[in-house]
Amino acid sequence: MVESKQYLGARTSYVTFGNRVKAFLAMPERGNPPYPAAILCHERYGLVQHTLDLAAKFASYGFVGIAPDMFSRWEGDKEALHRGDILVRLSDDDIISYMGETLDHLRDRADVKHDSIAAIGICQSGEYPLLLNSVRKEIAANVVIYGGAQGFVWELRKGPCEDYHSMLKEIQAPVLGIWGEDDFVVSVDDVLRLRSSLERHRKSYEFILFPHMPHGWLNSTMPGRFRAKEADEAWRLIIDFLERVFSGAFPRDRVIWRFYSNMACDYDFSQKERVA
Repeated sequence: MVESKQYLGARTSYVTFGNRVKAFLAMPERGNPPYPAAILCHERYGLVQHTLDLAAKFASYGFVGIAPDMFSRWEGDKEALHRGDILVRLSDDDIISYMGETLDHLRDRADVKHDSIAAIGICQSGEYPLLLNSVRKEIAANVVIYGGAQGFVWELRKGPCEDYHSMLKEIQAPVLGIWGEDDFVVSVDDVLRLRSSLERHRKSYEFILFPHMPHGWLNSTMPGRFRAKEADEAWRLIIDFLERVFSGAFPRDRVIWRFYSNMACDYDFSQKERVA
């Protein structure tokens, strides 16, 4: 497990709950409880430094940030996973188990606002919040960051819904989606496919496609990908979205759609490449 460091504005620790779920917990140092909360799903690498940094950043904004290790019960080579040498896919049942037990842990805490809990997925975990929200209506907001739309997520599933489109029909909370024009994993067509499905099911969303951004541009531990200015802008969008959702700006009896894109006229996904 990654050793925690000191974070400005956050008190951090590791906690264990449920069926052997280990998680990194970041509590705000300012304000008074109960606090809104964010369940942060890690990328393919497991619970690495980048995810800890993001959870602590939520705490600095006044949210309880919690990042469950979704390989807590996996007995494979964790070091190889952290290095990115291997790719491990989680079943829908495992995703719902890890995230659902994390949600239960938050709802058992007196210092958390039980009606103001968001779920955030990044890259490989992009669709995890949507999957959880399809079976757990207690999730108040979903955030998808350069994931949740790529080709493999639309394949037949072995979880509670037989396909992704059917799963999206079951979500209740609004969705914030953030992508980059130069992403080599998620194409603009993938984003539009997800948008179309949400609109077909009358689900509220706000989608933003950032110009020129590669895959992984929020990751400050990967200097080749990280884009500080745009990462700060994305954080402002995320916090603003969550605050608006929690304050009632997305009533359940209304459907709100917002889509912003800034991309080249000659956009060609086949020319997008992985940035180190």
